[in-house]
Amino acid sequence: MQGRKLPAVYMRGGASKALFLRAADLPPDTVRRDQLLLRLMGSPDPYARQLDGLGGGVQASSNVVIVDDAARIDCDVAYRLGQVALDEPRIDWSVGDGSLAAAVASYAIQQGLVRADEGYATVRIWQTNAGRQVLAQLEVRNGDVWEEGVFHEDGIPFPGAEVRLEFDDFGGRSVLPTGRDQDAIEVDGRSVPVSVIQTDQITVYARAADLGLTGRERLDQLLRNARLQERLEAARQACINLLPRNVRGRADTSLVWVAPPANYRSSAGLDVSRQSVDVLARSMQTLSAAGRFNTRHAIALATAAALPGSVVAQVARTLPGVATRIGHAAGVHSATASVSRVGQGWRLDKATLSRSARCLMSGWVHVPELPAASRG
Repeated sequence: MQGRKLPAVYMRGGASKALFLRAADLPPDTVRRDQLLLRLMGSPDPYARQLDGLGGGVQASSNVVIVDDAARIDCDVAYRLGQVALDEPRIDWSVGDGSLAAAVASYAIQQGLVRADEGYATVRIWQTNAGRQVLAQLEVRNGDVWEEGVFHEDGIPFPGAEVRLEFDDFGGRSVLPTGRDQDAIEVDGRSVPVSVIQTDQITVYARAADLGLTGRERLDQLLRNARLQERLEAARQACINLLPRNVRGRADTSLVWVAPPANYRSSAGLDVSRQSVDVLARSMQTLSAAGRFNTRHAIALATAAALPGSVVAQVARTLPGVATRIGHAAGVHSATASVSRVGQGWRLDKATLSRSARCLMSGWVHVPELPAASRG
């Protein structure tokens, strides 16, 4: 057999999957490392299917996680997440979504990187992409991570064990980049109140009714309506113009419209009752409607719900310090945010949410021979 092989684990964390590798097993040169990782995942593939690699042909399963020893005494392990492009020779190492942190905690114990006693263990993780610590609490039985359970996560067809994630240290800055709880933009000649929130991303919130929407829109409905997408993109661009110049160019600015709790049907065809949610939310980013709320979206919305004067707080049925149950297109996602005053604004002190994780495969991943200039 030609080529080489590397020890690897394939894991799911939240609604994402990733190939997990140890930093010590990869080339120290980052260019050669990325070339090797691209080949492992089957990218770039002009057909965007990644058939000759471990990528799944969709972004949720085209991820790599590099785990290393933590350089900090207050952390057990460190990890770096890379999103591998399907049809381009590119890996985005700036991704800050923390869903896979649940899998990192499980991986660390399963691989013997962290010693865990029976009961509930806490793994202290350094999230290199975001530059912060994440605390993951999970159950250990007979010296191994317990993956069975009754925790249901929307978008995941099977129940599993709950992994509680706590995110700290969001920089201490105000989450109000404009300095105000609410601003206003013009949509179709009308003034629409919005709240601009900056956490790991910049999110603009508006009432669904002010945009002529209900908050119950399904993803397929949004994708079919090109005129609506153009109108929402115009509203998003108007919001971007509100931002200070140092953050105005960020491409990850999302527009989210919110509405009071109501019955609706998820993208999976399941009925969601108004009693099971505190707020309805749908989102759009750069002419792309989002089918579900990832960890960053959930933290941002919980933060907005905790701010007394925000558009979200005026719509959501929740209290400060209590989990906000977000009714999104794929189902329900809960998150809690703790905020405090900083000057004339507010800062995000801590965010918590729960995910599940599971080891899907462990063994060896085989790497074909690379061109001589690209070998690791």
